[in-house]
Amino acid sequence: MQVVTYTDARANLKDVMEQVVEDHEEVVVTRKNGKPVVMVSLDAWNAIQETMHLLSTPANARALRESIAQLDAGKGVERELIEMADA
Repeated sequence: MQVVTYTDARANLKDVMEQVVEDHEEVVVTRKNGKPVVMVSLDAWNAIQETMHLLSTPANARALRESIAQLDAGKGVERELIEMADA
């Protein structure tokens, strides 16, 4: 994760934003008189939000953990995807 100062980020905002999007990596922006902030791409932010939503209820989080444990134990079942009919 790259760390840049507010001054550098402001002077090179276009390049910093391109780096975040192209490299799929967060950039921490430090501030002289404030807490740092993190710049992330919209795709990364949406993925974080989706993960938080999926883990927001204990029952769903437990089911996901159990499913991952089954896959790790080699108990996964491969299935064919059902094709949706054209609307």
